Amino acid sequence: MTDITRKRSREFYRATHSPGQIAARLDSGPGGIYLKDFIYGAVDGAVTTFAIVAGVAGAGLSASVIIILGIANLVADGFSMAVGNYLGTRAENELRDKARQRELDEIDKYPAGEREEIRQIYARKGFDGELLEQVVEVITSERERWADVMLQEEYGMALNDHNAIRGGLATFAAFCVVGLIPLLPYLYNWLWGGQVVRPFLWSAALTAIAFAVVGAIKARVIDQRWHTASAETLLIGGGAAALAYGAGVLLKGLAG
Repeated sequence: MTDITRKRSREFYRATHSPGQIAARLDSGPGGIYLKDFIYGAVDGAVTTFAIVAGVAGAGLSASVIIILGIANLVADGFSMAVGNYLGTRAENELRDKARQRELDEIDKYPAGEREEIRQIYARKGFDGELLEQVVEVITSERERWADVMLQEEYGMALNDHNAIRGGLATFAAFCVVGLIPLLPYLYNWLWGGQVVRPFLWSAALTAIAFAVVGAIKARVIDQRWHTASAETLLIGGGAAALAYGAGVLLKGLAG
């Protein structure tokens, strides 16, 4: 990072950290971040659909088989992933609620023990003496805040639920939209009479572009170098596609 970049960064942070701006951000709370759900669905959608394309092409089967299996994969596997993501996210939320209730019960029934936990947690952070006792007193003076601190420090949990429905929908939408890309050359030929020559090569090229774009989107959100993230998703997806194509070639005789 250059000196100019560092200077701009300090100016930017100074401009966005006035007392009023900080208070507004804290009042609004953290927003829902569904990057993981999007990447999860997009990469898996492109990988599994192109794996079908590559496997069927490697086996020398017809384009109609690619379309049928590809569409079936989009609907069935996409829904399955979305439901799995929904159930997993809801389970995490339920586990957080259970842990909160347990902490509240421990606070009510044995506050001395819970107070000692707070004391030891903050002692390990470097607080000691009178300041440590003041921190313990402030935290344990309010029951809900006390439980929140225990959730974060003892269990390592975030305080806010992740919306399970939105997470599942993000996974399903990304799976279907990006997963449709490898099928586009075959769908075009089916709808408009075979105008795309060598559809498998076009499918491979479009899928590679899709992987690169997904990586670039991830890089933009997390401030990673776009070419690094694009190369990563491209290599992972390309590896899966190569394995599928190789399996199709090896099993080609079974299709006869």
